[in-house]
Amino acid sequence: MSLNNFEGLGWLLLGFLPFLWVQRWLHREIQAVFLLITRRPTLSIGLFSLLFFPGVLIHETSHFMTAHLLGVPTGRFSLLPQALPDGKLQLGYVEAARTDVVRDALIGLAPLLAGTLAIYLIEFNGLHLISLQQYLNQREWAIFWQALVRLPVQPDFWLWFYLAFTISSTMLPSASDRQAWLPLLMFLALLVGLAFLAGAGTWLLNNLAPILNRILMALATAVGISLCLHLALIPPVGFLRVALSRLLKLEVV
Repeated sequence: MSLNNFEGLGWLLLGFLPFLWVQRWLHREIQAVFLLITRRPTLSIGLFSLLFFPGVLIHETSHFMTAHLLGVPTGRFSLLPQALPDGKLQLGYVEAARTDVVRDALIGLAPLLAGTLAIYLIEFNGLHLISLQQYLNQREWAIFWQALVRLPVQPDFWLWFYLAFTISSTMLPSASDRQAWLPLLMFLALLVGLAFLAGAGTWLLNNLAPILNRILMALATAVGISLCLHLALIPPVGFLRVALSRLLKLEVV
C-alpha cells in the first residue's frame, strides 16, 4: 500500500478547514462593509447577493441540471437572497424531490464539482496560479516573484479574479446538500470492507485508489486556489471595514 494513494485526501483535508474559516471571516467582513456604507440591512443583503451572483448562479444551476440529468423532479428555483430563521443568509435555492441516497448525494455534490471545473477553466485562461505553485515547489524564488508581480497586469486579470472568487466562495455544498453524504459514505465503507475481506483489497488499491486520488488532488488544488484568492482579499477588506468604522464612528457587532 502506497501513501501516494492518499496524498489527495491529505492535501484536501489540510486546505479545507483553513479555507472554510477564511471564507466565513471574509463574508462577515464584506457584509459589515456593506452595512456600514448603506446602514440598511436589507440593502446590504442585496448588495452582498449581487456581488456573489455569478457563483450563486453556478451553484443553483448545477443542482438543477444534475437533478434533471438523474431524472429527479424539481420545484421552485430562486436566485434571490432571503434571511433564514437561524440568522443565516440563503443566497438561492432549488427544490428537488427526495429520491435514493446516491442521486441525492450527487445532486448535493454538484456545486463543488461545477465550481472546481469553473476554477480550473478560469485558472488556465486568466489567473495562472498553478504556475506559481510549480515555481514554489522547484524553489525558483526569483521567477516566482517576477511571475507574481506580473499577474495583475495580465489581460482581464481582475475579471477572472472576481469570477474565481465568487465561484469559489459559493461552491461549498450547504448542510441540506450534505444530508445524503453520510449514509452513502457508510455504505461505500461497508462495500470496501467486504472487498478487503474477500481478498480484493490489493486490486482496489492498485486500480481504484489512484483514480480516486487524482480526483481528490483536483479538488484539493481548487480549494488551495480558492484559499489563496480569499487570503489576498483579507487585508484590503479588513482595512476598509476598520477605516469605515472609525470614519463613521459605528461598529458592526
